[in-house]
Amino acid sequence: MKTVVQYVVAGTATLALAGTGFAADVFVYPQKGQSAEQQNKDSYECYNWAKAQSGVDPGAPPPPAQPGQHARGVVGGAARGAGLGAAVGAIAGDAGKGAAAGAVLGGVRGRRRSMAAQQAQQQETSSAYDRAFAACMEG
Repeated sequence: MKTVVQYVVAGTATLALAGTGFAADVFVYPQKGQSAEQQNKDSYECYNWAKAQSGVDPGAPPPPAQPGQHARGVVGGAARGAGLGAAVGAIAGDAGKGAAAGAVLGGVRGRRRSMAAQQAQQQETSSAYDRAFAACMEG
């Protein structure tokens, strides 16, 4: 029983880490005999190179969401939710209330999907920087 619990915990942790961009940070260690000054110089040069290659500056805050950026997801979700809600509401005897409830729930779901897509895009661009930086540091 204890082994089963350990597998469940390990599997859950693996799935959780897989969705978060597992290697989000790059660690830099000096090569044999490399001075701290040379390591800092190499890191700075690779930072600039990776920034130019990926178009991402990890030192800058992420750009703020544009007004209405998630509106398309909200509107699309609301429309789908209203249609489904109207159908369910018609069966229950009040299509209008069903459509209204469906529109609200669909809008919330659409916004969540839009925000998740934006977050995935940000993780991908951050990952592009990390790969470029690591490639530069490896030489």
